[in-house]
Amino acid sequence: MQRIYLLSDATGETVERVVRAALTQFRNVDVKLHRMSRLRSRDDISLALDEAAKLPGVIFYTLVDNELAQYLHNEAKLRELEAIDLITPLLFKLASLLGIAPQKEPGLLYQLNTEYYKRMEAVDFTVKQDDGQEPRNLCKADIVLVGVSRTSKTPLSMYLAHKGYKVANVPLVLGIEPPKELYQVENSRVVGLIIDAKRLVDIRSARLRNMRQSPRGSYADYQRVEEELDYCRKLYRKHPEWQVIDVTNKSVEESAAEILKKYDEGFPD
Repeated sequence: MQRIYLLSDATGETVERVVRAALTQFRNVDVKLHRMSRLRSRDDISLALDEAAKLPGVIFYTLVDNELAQYLHNEAKLRELEAIDLITPLLFKLASLLGIAPQKEPGLLYQLNTEYYKRMEAVDFTVKQDDGQEPRNLCKADIVLVGVSRTSKTPLSMYLAHKGYKVANVPLVLGIEPPKELYQVENSRVVGLIIDAKRLVDIRSARLRNMRQSPRGSYADYQRVEEELDYCRKLYRKHPEWQVIDVTNKSVEESAAEILKKYDEGFPD
């Protein structure tokens, strides 16, 4: 297992997002992230580096104070730790380009403002509506995702919520009628997720193996999966105003981008 330490003078969310974005380009890797935030003094940095030295790994850091960044660089070198500065080179380049010095104030990116509260409200709403919970609130959602199990409903919901959209998701189960509240939602706000049957069997089988359960049941049975997806397609055809997204072999980011494109084009304000 590879260890990655994320050091920041603010929340650490920026450095974590950058590293996680880069990690999406590497499959089947065993990596553990350790985030250490609000490092605003030499003592804070020294303690963080001492902790990292116990189980060494690469360090990525974002410190807007150049003196502290240099201190971290020097101290990491003394401890024979590899440390990579993700923000100082960018700040210097922007300062040269814009002709002004950066403010060097930690946390400016995440100052509480209207947009921040909107995102937090969206995340809170989305968590409470996950997997068909609280169907009475479906009409309050900006977007409602529907689909069979393992079509990325929850990851998509959370990704969109962090962009400020209130999202609910409803599982479609063969033989069980969806909640009546789903049909009361404005049609163009509903997104039906579909996926290739073989791909879904692979995903479900992997899920069962991870849970140390036998893949021989109906959950990962190809014929059963085909029936579930056929049920979805029939439901989608009954509601042609619903948006339909094929998530086969797409990342969450790609599927979300397609949903938001349709949202901008045809969803109501």
